[in-house]
Amino acid sequence: MITIGQLARYAGVSIKTIRVYHDKGLLPEPDRDASGYRRYGADDAIALIKIRTLAEAGVPLARIRDLRSATEEEFQRALSEIDRDLTARVRTLREAQGRLRRLAAGHPAPLPTEVGTHLEALARWGFTPRWVDLQRDLWVLVFASHPDRAITLFRDQAETLADPALRQLFRDYDQAHDLDADDPRVDALAGRITEATRKRYGTGEPPQLDTASEIPALIQGTVNASSPAWQRLDTLIRAHLNP
Repeated sequence: MITIGQLARYAGVSIKTIRVYHDKGLLPEPDRDASGYRRYGADDAIALIKIRTLAEAGVPLARIRDLRSATEEEFQRALSEIDRDLTARVRTLREAQGRLRRLAAGHPAPLPTEVGTHLEALARWGFTPRWVDLQRDLWVLVFASHPDRAITLFRDQAETLADPALRQLFRDYDQAHDLDADDPRVDALAGRITEATRKRYGTGEPPQLDTASEIPALIQGTVNASSPAWQRLDTLIRAHLNP
């Protein structure tokens, strides 16, 4: 027979934890000896190790208490279910760890390979690092919020940039970042973009996200906030396309 302190050391828990298990009805309290101390046996140690193992696996104490009266078959089924839950939790934690590591490396979320290839091409085509970084951040947001629509939107933009003339329009948009908002070149660029948009889509509209989504406004707001000239461009283009 051993004391509560010895039992705690053997099972790897604190004395306070054992007392909680007593209070919750998980571990029956043993008889006391002539000196008034609780004395525990091997069965108590085995029961405590089972309780600790289940608790560490995230099983609620109430369920652990219920399992005390389960048959061996019921107990094994419960262990199998707990094991499946643990496997799912481990997978979720690994995915979270992967996202954390990508965030630490400056890549908040994974993007499809074709998007990564496209971003690399932007640099070769003469776009500024500022533009490439902005595009990466915006595509991360779109793919995270609208995975079902993101690839359609991306491929439309990639197809647009495959046209040298339209690619030059995007480069001009990029370069307009440092212009004054009232620079005449901003007005001229807005007119060229409007004309190109109408020519490409006719009376239709470019592919859009869900009309109820706040993401497009968030994206455009992020772009506009970085440059007064870009903000004026957005205002002019909207006015031309929606007179």
